[in-house]
Amino acid sequence: MCKEARLIGLTGTNGAGKGEAAALFQKKGYKYFSLSDLIREELRNKGQTITRDNLIKMGNYLRNKFGPDILAKRVVERVQGKAIIDSIRNPREVAYLKKQKSFLLLAIDAPVEIRYSRVIKRGRQESVDSLQEFIAKEAEEMSTKDSGQQLQNCMKMADIVIINDSSLEDFHKKLEEFLCP
Repeated sequence: MCKEARLIGLTGTNGAGKGEAAALFQKKGYKYFSLSDLIREELRNKGQTITRDNLIKMGNYLRNKFGPDILAKRVVERVQGKAIIDSIRNPREVAYLKKQKSFLLLAIDAPVEIRYSRVIKRGRQESVDSLQEFIAKEAEEMSTKDSGQQLQNCMKMADIVIINDSSLEDFHKKLEEFLCP
């Protein structure tokens, strides 16, 4: 199922494989942009530590202050040519990006136990020490507030959903089927 896209958006759950998908697309000539990187810039500018909790709080603050689609608007200003846009977490971001020429939203998911294991292995500051805390933290990203993170709703808006529950090789095959040669 090959889809021609100049802009590919990535949404999905924590540890599902969005970063791995982005890396593959970069090898295919797509330039990488992340809405989370925009939030990291804001945190650095304010002298705040980059933790998952602070990313969530700052992202919600920016959406509340400037509108739910502010991160999408800011990233589009930076995009030229083919690009992968990672970390889409609000339906208004999706709606804004879908107005762009040749945009396709890809959602990536995996069972929670697999995702938790991946997250622990990558060693970032995730603010969790157990699977139960991981699940609770994820619930914060499933808000229904207009300016909050709404991962579930974004995933429902996806053009394609890929379940990454097997090997890296299998995941790459699924992503290759998605891309046009």
